[in-house]
Amino acid sequence: MPPHLSLPFRLFSALAVLSVTVLPEAHALWPQPRHLQAGPPDAALRLAPSESFSISLAAVPNAPADLRAAARRTHAQLFSDELGRLVLGRGTGDLPALARAPTLTCLTLQLDARAGPGLGLDAGGVRPIGVEARRPLGHRDEAYSLSVPADGGPALLRANSTLGLFRGLNTFSQLWFTVDGTVYMLGVPLAIQDSPAYPYRGFLLDTARNFFPVSDIERTLDAMSWVHINTFHWHVVDSQSFPLVVPGFTDIAEKGAYSADAVYTPQDVAHIVSYAGARGIDVLVEIDTPGHTSVISKAHPEHVACAEAKPWIAYANEPPAGQLRLASPATINFTASLLSAVAKLFPSTLFATGGDEINARCYQADAQTQHDLGGRTLNQALDGFTQATHGALRNLGKTPVVWEEMVLNYDLTLSNDTIVLVWISSVDAAAVAAKGFRFIHAASDSFYLDCGAGGWVGDFPTGNSWCEPFKTWQNAYTFNPLANLTAAQAPLVLGGQQLLWTEQSGPQNLDSIVWPRAAASAEVFWTGPGGNHSTALPRLHELGYRLRQRGVCAIPLQPEWCALRPFACDFTA
Repeated sequence: MPPHLSLPFRLFSALAVLSVTVLPEAHALWPQPRHLQAGPPDAALRLAPSESFSISLAAVPNAPADLRAAARRTHAQLFSDELGRLVLGRGTGDLPALARAPTLTCLTLQLDARAGPGLGLDAGGVRPIGVEARRPLGHRDEAYSLSVPADGGPALLRANSTLGLFRGLNTFSQLWFTVDGTVYMLGVPLAIQDSPAYPYRGFLLDTARNFFPVSDIERTLDAMSWVHINTFHWHVVDSQSFPLVVPGFTDIAEKGAYSADAVYTPQDVAHIVSYAGARGIDVLVEIDTPGHTSVISKAHPEHVACAEAKPWIAYANEPPAGQLRLASPATINFTASLLSAVAKLFPSTLFATGGDEINARCYQADAQTQHDLGGRTLNQALDGFTQATHGALRNLGKTPVVWEEMVLNYDLTLSNDTIVLVWISSVDAAAVAAKGFRFIHAASDSFYLDCGAGGWVGDFPTGNSWCEPFKTWQNAYTFNPLANLTAAQAPLVLGGQQLLWTEQSGPQNLDSIVWPRAAASAEVFWTGPGGNHSTALPRLHELGYRLRQRGVCAIPLQPEWCALRPFACDFTA
């Protein structure tokens, strides 16, 4: 860790180190900083009124526009959150302490970057947050230190990158409460030294089964940024619809989107990528192949086997059936060109190509595929298809991301740097690690947000969702990323993500099904595993309340009676 990041600890070395978990009412931060030192829980600090409080960027030379915008948003949130502490009286008991509390008038941001590759500065000067957020995994510097003195002296936020400063701004914004018009915090002086345990912390949204307007994606990106989630895994198309307008392939969206209004244009994509980047988030697009591609048959039937074949259950995991003709040279060229065109819309170094739930019976029943195989096995054809499509992406500087079947179910020639999403079961992580691949935890038994809503298939009244039961926030929060792995395999874990497949979700319930549950994995992969779910609950309550204050309709986790009385509703209380 750079020496300067230890400065707040030297400043407050005389303080007793107080665990954040025993001060949920004073420092209910999410995710929990990895290192925190605090003063007495009743030591108060007022924030100067909006017109008198400033966030200074003087120590950030030529501060990029997205950092200046982030500072403005933080300033606004400090006074618009108007969140009362989650205690009886909602903070009125703090008024005597506030009457004698000093006043903070300034937060200073200081960039300690040096020039050179990966050091926060390049030939063009300070790199914007959006540029830092899209750097390759393992090359993003998200560390920061934050010190808030008890005497009203300037608070100091330091980092080696604008991305680290942005993470620190989000933490700073969560420190404050409001009572009787006064914005204040408790537990000063405060010193935080923070950095992520894992480089990848994601959220997947499926916009193909049901369409989500850009405004819903923006709001989701905002909420993600507040809990340090740094990757938006955009499952943008699937068998049901193709809402992505791809230059050179616009006929697919014209014939495959639900309507002319239910599409994402290249301008929409550029906006979402920019909006995400300014909030420290990389956009990982997924075009699932060769399965989950039925809708392409609306524009290019020559490339799709068993398109909308009946009964669908014989040819696909869900309707409609249809897969790319993976053995056809023409289809391989078509797919490589399509993926290349999509890749040019997204500046991320990562590109997800899917590879899950390939249905062999579909290809067995397709005369064209049987002819194109020419004596080859399905595995051999899939290998050729994958090498061609991944090769096209690598020519554009992309690292492929695949679902676990591509590693565990087939014998394919995959580059060693291919990233694997473990989704069927968390147990499968060990098998992926045994093959030497880096991977991301996305297991249905812990991280699927759509599970437990009952069956959605018609004419099947006794059906349930395949991944029953409902996955609680506690389920995700108690996840161990290193379970069943050896010490040598531990570095293969890049992080994890929660996922929303949208068979039964749309704009109407997006916020409520995602938040605050998706924040559980955000803390696991930022702070690290092993957190106490009992002491985490009051902090997660506060996050939910703060999200609602900011316009995100997060659901309550308990009756408000419980939220105002930490631990009173525990099973053993």
